[in-house]
Amino acid sequence: MAAGAATPGERVRDAERTRAEIIDVATHEFADQGYAGARVDEIAAKTRTTKRMIYYYFGGKEGLYLAVLEQAYQRIRLLEQKLDVDHLEPVEALRKLAELTFDHHEEHQDFVRLVAIENIHYAQHLLKSRARDGLAAPALDVLTRIMARGVAAGLFRDDLDALDVHMIISAFCIFRGANRYTFQAIFDRDLLDPRLRAHLRRMIGDLVVAHVTATA
Repeated sequence: MAAGAATPGERVRDAERTRAEIIDVATHEFADQGYAGARVDEIAAKTRTTKRMIYYYFGGKEGLYLAVLEQAYQRIRLLEQKLDVDHLEPVEALRKLAELTFDHHEEHQDFVRLVAIENIHYAQHLLKSRARDGLAAPALDVLTRIMARGVAAGLFRDDLDALDVHMIISAFCIFRGANRYTFQAIFDRDLLDPRLRAHLRRMIGDLVVAHVTATA
């Protein structure tokens, strides 16, 4: 092999790093500019690659946007799967899951904006994703286990739907970011004000626990 020539393994790692860098930059670009406003040229200019390479890796703007969406959802799903709640009592475990979502959405406002943007487009891009099943199941697996233990222990109602509980958590946490500015304009309250954080974080736990423990 010629001196300085990259090995196949190094080329694979370089490709993976390049792809990851493109997705990282594109995440911010799509979140800031929306799908229509984002430009592949601009994304390429902010990375160590070219527009031609972006098309090589992702097939075009839509393919890149879909890769960004998939990774954004996969990141929160991975955190949910890693959450060690099986040793906790069901009520505390449910609070931990709600707090994890709260923390993630607060720290990843790009995710919140991407969700809002994709809803503007009626999820037409996400519906094309071959990874959709993997984006849904992990979210419900952990929650279903927690709820089953709560029902078995006589702590939770037995008429619960895991997807309903997931919706409550997601709705609260998405709302903080997606409606931050209009809420502040109307009510003069910044939902991401650090002084409110502990109060709102506790609130989502209280809401979910109240729902699952309420008399049917």
